[in-house]
Amino acid sequence: MRSFLTLGAAAVALAIAAPALAQTTTPTAPAQDPAAAAPAQDSTTAPTGTSAPTSATATAPVTAGQPVKDNSGAVIGSVAEVKPDASGKEMATIKMDDKTFAVAVANLAVRDGATLINASKAEIEGMLGGAKK
Repeated sequence: MRSFLTLGAAAVALAIAAPALAQTTTPTAPAQDPAAAAPAQDSTTAPTGTSAPTSATATAPVTAGQPVKDNSGAVIGSVAEVKPDASGKEMATIKMDDKTFAVAVANLAVRDGATLINASKAEIEGMLGGAKK
């Protein structure tokens, strides 16, 4: 049952994060080739919200204990743990009130010491439904 909830939460998280990957912003500095400017590790985080993370935030790791903020900037929970799933993909387990769910680290960003997710708390609760752990 736990694997089913984790898999379901991961699918929900991917659906939440997909719009973040399609977002674009107008750069304030001259455009650079992201592959040349960022280390290979940059693929572990994804931009959320209305602006892309800077290189300082792009390389900051998602770690256990970090607060988690939704797309409005409100703290909605915390990162309980970060570990690879069965396929080796890094997953962050997020505790929000009495619910926990897993999100691929690649679909999260870190800014100012907080993990960012591109969804509101209400959207996440709606996707999780009555599933509790």
